[in-house]
Amino acid sequence: MATLRVTIFNEFLHELENATVASIYPDGIHMTLKRALEARLDVRVRTATLVEEDNGLPQAVLDDTDVLLWWGHKAHGDVLDATAARVHAAVLGGMGLVVLHSGHLSKPFVRLMGTHGSLSWREADEKERLWNLQPGHPIMHGTGRYFELEQEEMYGERFDVPDPDELLMISWFQGGEVFRSLMTWRRGHGRVVYFRPGHETFPTYHDDNVQRIIANSASYAAPLVRRDDSASPNTAELEPVPNPTKEHIL
Repeated sequence: MATLRVTIFNEFLHELENATVASIYPDGIHMTLKRALEARLDVRVRTATLVEEDNGLPQAVLDDTDVLLWWGHKAHGDVLDATAARVHAAVLGGMGLVVLHSGHLSKPFVRLMGTHGSLSWREADEKERLWNLQPGHPIMHGTGRYFELEQEEMYGERFDVPDPDELLMISWFQGGEVFRSLMTWRRGHGRVVYFRPGHETFPTYHDDNVQRIIANSASYAAPLVRRDDSASPNTAELEPVPNPTKEHIL
């Protein structure tokens, strides 16, 4: 199997502006995720951040990416519309997309889902228990019946996304809410995965279970084909077809 080509997009703003976040992710969330993938997969990882030209995601980078991981939060509106359009087209053409935590409101995800992507939320430093609903699914490989995160931001239903092709995990929170926390969809030739945990002020991306699921998601979302179906060509027939408009009708 060929080396998986992964690009990780991270706004990389909280780490520069918030001392708590910087202490947890001193090199940025993207670098923590990069090291986690490199430890688990045969992978080549590049990173992209908001302030780079084209948000670090020009067409040449997307053409050289099998799977794009996306973490965003406070600056969804600052992502260029042209970047979102390129990502959208790349997914339809077969590139995988793994959307993390607050990326549910990112331009590419909302565009691919066709819904608001809204949900309820609360920051109360509460326990999250994530239940494994599909133990035989490749994304869940190596994960037990459930695992817990002692501190996380709560996301609650209703989560305004289309019914998923696969619902793999559901979360329970200490305050009582539940949430569909791991889902997949097919869009065009590409696979989209959404995975909920990852609030920036908690060390969630250092958790072994979380890292394993993200790595498994990247493998699962790898392209089966890359092709551009945006055109609607007028094609010639393979065999002669009678054309009644050319026949004399008595």
